[in-house]
Amino acid sequence: MTRILFLLALFSLCLPAAAQRADVNYDEAKVPKYVLPDPLVLADGKPVRDARTWNARRRPEILELFRSNVYGRSPARPEKMTFELAEIDPRALGGKAVRKQIVGSFSDRTDSPRMGILLYLPAGAKGPVPVFLGLNFGGNHTVNADPGIRLGQVWQKGVKQAAVETARGAAAHSWQVEMILACGYGVASIYYGDIEPDFNGGKPHGVRALYPGETGAESWGSIGAWAWGLSRAMDCLVKDKAVDAKRVALMGHSRLGKTALWAGAEDTRFALVISNDSGEGGASLARRKFGERVKNLNTSFPHWFCANYTKFNDREEDLPIDQHMLIALIAPRPVYVCSAQEDQWADPRGEFLAAAAAGPVYQLLGKKGLGTDRMPGVHEPIMNTVGYHIRAGKHDVTAYDWERFLDFADKHLAAQR
Repeated sequence: MTRILFLLALFSLCLPAAAQRADVNYDEAKVPKYVLPDPLVLADGKPVRDARTWNARRRPEILELFRSNVYGRSPARPEKMTFELAEIDPRALGGKAVRKQIVGSFSDRTDSPRMGILLYLPAGAKGPVPVFLGLNFGGNHTVNADPGIRLGQVWQKGVKQAAVETARGAAAHSWQVEMILACGYGVASIYYGDIEPDFNGGKPHGVRALYPGETGAESWGSIGAWAWGLSRAMDCLVKDKAVDAKRVALMGHSRLGKTALWAGAEDTRFALVISNDSGEGGASLARRKFGERVKNLNTSFPHWFCANYTKFNDREEDLPIDQHMLIALIAPRPVYVCSAQEDQWADPRGEFLAAAAAGPVYQLLGKKGLGTDRMPGVHEPIMNTVGYHIRAGKHDVTAYDWERFLDFADKHLAAQR
């Protein structure tokens, strides 16, 4: 019974933000006419014609627009952050993996938030390996049924509690650890609640509490905090000689897919970014006003974004940016956007169109975007420097998704299978 209750609670975290409502548009014919901001036009109206102008001027302009209007401003790396190798097993998962469990402390305060990094590397690797990095919803022990994973603590209804043994491996289908290892990649995962608990009022219990001066309408929200935490995990991975830090792929699902895109935009050390079912505030175009909208986000999850984002409730057309520009910030690095056919709340077509509209920036930088504005059919992935697929089913991460993630990573990170 405990495991069933935990699975239900974990599933609710991954579900779209609200149930379908009569006032939500799921009709393509009702999508308003809109004009997307041009990522290749400077704030002064001049066109961007070369990579130098993009990198020196336009990219910083777009980053600032997202910081001031959507995700908020995050601080620099903390000077007193430390990482401790708490456990290593060279023959984990029946000898298939090296398992490391690392504790990162965000400050030298005794009450500092700490994040546990679960890292699996293929056993017998002959050199540094590429790694998939991502946050998980329910605790590291849910990523795999491995009895060696520390249980730690998790947040339940605003209260931090000891994790339960019966939840071990509850989210294993969303991580496919053995599949990833068999393909020559490592996998690193962190419980997102270690960085910041996911409820309105959770700020005193997370990393944002370490920066009490970070306030105001442009102050970072929880998505900014989670993204910042991913960068801190990267600080750890670059020090591990068994990890190829130049080939770290960032993956996130749902709200953590929004997080992965923002982390990949701000931190160019991530070699590849995957956003799965991220929807509004992630990969889908806000101006389509389809499915979840800005007001839904700010009403249901007021802690996710900066306060300025509320200015665009029911006024998406006034945003100075849209999500195709977020995807463009990752250029020229590979980015993969994924949708689910039944996840209309996340607007699969809006996710595809955003990925397609990022194409001109990739082309400017000598890379190939999606190469089409025609949405592919179910299970017909596109894999250029910008990739996309839509699969059958609901809001989730499945084995099919991971098979495609690995295909995309093989194309761009060249792991040896």
